Amino acid sequence: MNRLKTHSYKTYSDRVTPVGMYLNLRDLYPQSILLESSEVDDENYSHSILCADPIASISLNRGLVSTTIGAIKKSRLLRDDERIQDVLKDFIKSFEPEKASKGVNGFFGFQSFEAVRYFESKNAALCPDIDTDIPILDYRLYRYVVSFNHFNGELHFIENSLDEKPSVIHHLVPKLMDKQSGTYVFSRNGEESQSETDEHFLKNVSKAKEHCHAGDVFQMVLSRQYKQGFQGDEFNVYRALRHVNPSPYMFYFDYGSFKLFGSSPEAQIQVRKGEATINPIAGTYRRTGDKEKDDKSILALQQDEKELAEHAMLVDLARNDLNRHCDNVHVAEYKEIHQYSHVIHMVSKVQGDLNKDSSGIDVLADTFPAGTLSGAPKVRAIQLLAEMESRPRGVYGGSVGFIEFDGDVNQAIVIRSFLVKGNHLYYQAGAGVVLDSVPESELQEVHNKLGALRHAMQIAEEL
Repeated sequence: MNRLKTHSYKTYSDRVTPVGMYLNLRDLYPQSILLESSEVDDENYSHSILCADPIASISLNRGLVSTTIGAIKKSRLLRDDERIQDVLKDFIKSFEPEKASKGVNGFFGFQSFEAVRYFESKNAALCPDIDTDIPILDYRLYRYVVSFNHFNGELHFIENSLDEKPSVIHHLVPKLMDKQSGTYVFSRNGEESQSETDEHFLKNVSKAKEHCHAGDVFQMVLSRQYKQGFQGDEFNVYRALRHVNPSPYMFYFDYGSFKLFGSSPEAQIQVRKGEATINPIAGTYRRTGDKEKDDKSILALQQDEKELAEHAMLVDLARNDLNRHCDNVHVAEYKEIHQYSHVIHMVSKVQGDLNKDSSGIDVLADTFPAGTLSGAPKVRAIQLLAEMESRPRGVYGGSVGFIEFDGDVNQAIVIRSFLVKGNHLYYQAGAGVVLDSVPESELQEVHNKLGALRHAMQIAEEL
């Protein structure tokens, strides 16, 4: 058992912002992370979190499980009869905080879309592994965790330690509160490129419709990837994105050799105090910003038989996913309209009570990936996507967030997001294809979803 000492300090957040403090933090500690939420009126989720200086980690890449605890590093191959979620659970359980602390504390990280092949041994044939230096799964415990509670204005500093060294948290606080960091410029370099032509995407939509007609699937979510070269500081793109497209899940994870950031409207899974929640988003219209036009679009969306059928199908899939580990599964909200900067979404809320033999990690694994990013039936949809899309998805359609020591889990789907590698930004969007889909409309939906990302890059050049 790894005994985890925790030191904490509380003050008020009226003098600082999460972004301002993160700029100070990243100067002191490379590979730090930031999580924010636009839902500041919800006491349960009105938090922004900053983390720095990892002291333990677990990752999976090409079947190799690597762990770090302090200075001790180990690696081994995942056995054919092992599930990565069981390895992850055992690793996190090996840490025992000496006391509960205010604010969020636990392991922070992500899993890529193709992680599904490691959640069940039978899933290995679903999709190819990723041949890349970016892990398929990566979770880290950080020495420093700073938690803004926007609901009550409190600011909590946590220092985690695996050794007997004296705490330095009181020396860190003024550096984060008072220091003023410089800013850097961002500019795009060259033209945007894409993984496939419009014609190829339209042909894939037609193929997907054929699979729907044949009864192979009822729906599948086809996507395409884009790439944009850049120079300078991509954190300016995050700053712009959180402004033009505020969402429940905003995040910026710096891993050194790559970065992952975005503003996602959709949860993969939330598990809080024994209650599991999925918020399926299915049904999308373009938002113009003109109230009269958008009101007409909302009415049209609510009457669109294709979108309504797709939404109902994915709500049923969410219920089926939760039924694997939950009792009292029910639809708490149905077909609510949510408006974002460039799109109008139809959203529902499906909830259930976690049964005594299941954990939050179990629910995360068995609801992954989201039906809204794969299709229904999920297994066959994933197989077809692997055949039809031009490359593995990687982080797109995966999830990002945290797993707390008390078992709570909060994860966002990686959409409306960027992957940074080298001097390139990679971003992706998809559209749900059903029997009645019009290929040109699905292509337009992809561009509608990319609108906020492209707008953010444009604004970032002006910061």
